[in-house]
Parts: sequence; structure tokens; C-alpha cells
Amino acid sequence: MAEAGSLPTGFGELEVLAVGVVLLVEALAGLSLNSLTVLSFCTSPELRTPSHLLVLSLALADSGVSLNTLTGATSSLLRCGCRGQGRSLCPCLRRRWPYGSGGCQAHGFQGFAAALASICSSAAVAWGRYHHYCTRSRLAWSTAGSLVLFVWLSSAFWAALPLLGWGHYDYEPLGTCCSLGYPRGDRNSTSFLFIMAFFNFLLPLFITLTSYRLMEQKLRRTGPPQVNTTLPARTLLLGWGPYALLHLCAALAGTALIPPRLQVVPALIAKMVPTVNAVNYALGSGIWQCLSLQRSGWDSAQRAARVLR
Repeated sequence: MAEAGSLPTGFGELEVLAVGVVLLVEALAGLSLNSLTVLSFCTSPELRTPSHLLVLSLALADSGVSLNTLTGATSSLLRCGCRGQGRSLCPCLRRRWPYGSGGCQAHGFQGFAAALASICSSAAVAWGRYHHYCTRSRLAWSTAGSLVLFVWLSSAFWAALPLLGWGHYDYEPLGTCCSLGYPRGDRNSTSFLFIMAFFNFLLPLFITLTSYRLMEQKLRRTGPPQVNTTLPARTLLLGWGPYALLHLCAALAGTALIPPRLQVVPALIAKMVPTVNAVNYALGSGIWQCLSLQRSGWDSAQRAARVLR
């Protein structure tokens, strides 16, 4: 991480500011859209079904990812807060993570747990949709609740392991966020990376791909499916895949050959996933429309009440 009063290695002042602005836009977009999804569930009784509970879990996880991103955006922009009278004489107020080592560990744990919950919740939604469309049987509340509980407990378990010594959290190349650290070339961190990636990325990706592929084969005779069967798997692969690939390269060959600017890109892509998920799962499934219809019903009721008066 950069020393106080100096820029991170490989970055200019404008680049630090640009990353902060991108993170801020991603955070606000993800928080706004996923909060709208959560609000829809809270205010629309027709959405309180076991299947929609899985989507709610995904929205909460993505909100956690966006909150983590907002912290990183704040840190990046604090780097560029200046004092002094002239721009040329205006040094940045902060050149380091502003919340200390303990804050870094907490930030890394929260962000990693939310990211794992988001990935696994996407797989849970895929399985839930396969169960609904292909078995023609209703998903039970007990099954959905147990699945959501398992997703969050599993995510918290894997996120806690670096705090206990298997793997580690560290500063990202820009020094404004904390996340899962690159493998240090030892058996400890490398084994954690590969085992964690298998259970929390490859396995959920396989479940998502298989579920939607079986849905397509099953429903092809009756017409196109009512849900998008390609975007969820692509979002997992293209959103989190570059981040996983970066850590894999770091485990096999180190990060010396990867430019610092390039190391930032996978994180920026991954933090866009909450926005994509909100649009796909909420807008594509008609969840936000339920909120709009309920709002219209409230307005109609209020107008009718005024007329009666």
C-alpha cells in the first residue's frame, strides 16, 4: 500500500479520482435498485412466496456488495480531497486506507461474505426456477427458508476463515478497498483459494448453467421460457470470472507481471453485478411492476376517498 503523501504505485491522481467516481456510481445504482426490490417484497403481499424469498436473499446480498463498494468509493474520493489555495499546491488529504487494519479486516469480511452470498443466491434462484417450471410442484417455505439459511451460513463460514488464518484479507492495489488477498505463494493461501473457488464459484456456476439448460430443454416444446435463461449464468461467469481468474494467475505466477491498473479492472466489473442482477431478476420477473401497480391502487383509492368526501 502507498505511503502517506504518495500515490499508489502505478496510478495517477486522475486515475484514483476516476476509480472513485466509478465505484460511487456502481454503489449508488446497486443500492437504489436492490432497495427497490426489497421494498417491493415488503409492501406487496403477492410477492411473499417461497420462490421470491430466494430473489429477496439475492437482493440483500447484492445490497451488501454495494455497501462495501460505497466504502471503497468514499476512501478513493477522500484520497482526492485537497487543501491549499492552488491546484498545483493542493496535496491530497489521504494516501492510505482511512479505517485502520481492523477496519480493513472487517471491510474484507463483509464484502467477501456478501459476494459469496450473491453468487450462491443466484444458484439458489436458478434451482428454484428449475423446480418450479420443470417439476410443476410448488417450492415449500421450509425448503426455501432452509436454502436461504444455508447460503448465508455457508458464506459467513467461508468469509470467516481468512480471519482465522486460512487465507487472508489485504488491501486492493489502489489501497482504497480491502478484499481477499492474493495468494502469497504458500500452501496455506493457495489451498484456500482453490478449495473456496470450487465450492463458491465453480459449483454455483455449474448449478446455474445446468438448471437453466434443463429448463430450456423441458420448456422448448411449449414455447420460450418466461424468464431469461442465459443472462444469469453469463452474469456469474463474466462478472465474477475475471476476479477469480486474477487470483488464479496470482496463485500460479504472482502479480509482478500484471500491471496495477489491470488488477483494478476485475474488481470494478464484479461490483457492477448487483445492478445487473437487480435489472434481470426484479425487472425481468415483474417484481418492480407489482410495486408500481400497488402505488397506482393507493392513488386510485385516495382519489375515490376525496370524491366521497
